[in-house]
Amino acid sequence: MTRITFYRRGGYFYGFQEIGHTGLADAGDDVLCAAISSMTMLVVNMIEVSFETDVQYLIDDEKAKITVTALGALPDYAEDEKMQYAVSGVFKGYYNQLVDLAEDYYENLSVEVKDDEDVV
Repeated sequence: MTRITFYRRGGYFYGFQEIGHTGLADAGDDVLCAAISSMTMLVVNMIEVSFETDVQYLIDDEKAKITVTALGALPDYAEDEKMQYAVSGVFKGYYNQLVDLAEDYYENLSVEVKDDEDVV
């Protein structure tokens, strides 16, 4: 199962962590894994390349784990308010898409939100 936890502070989404394999099919044939991987890279590229905003990501292939954060989605770190809303909106859109997927693939995908008011 793939477990995805989104990070939110003060109502603003600012990142996520994905852990595990979906197990829907064998490697190379797993359409759910391919969809999640593709959407993850879309989110990273939108924030980093299209919005030209810093995004941090750590990939651990051995643990099948990726962590993505963009502090520019938070009011205390954002240089531009419009960009802050855009970056947070990209994360929220990804969250909404995954929640829809999890309804159909509940045995393979878990999505949750962690409200983190203390530490990034």
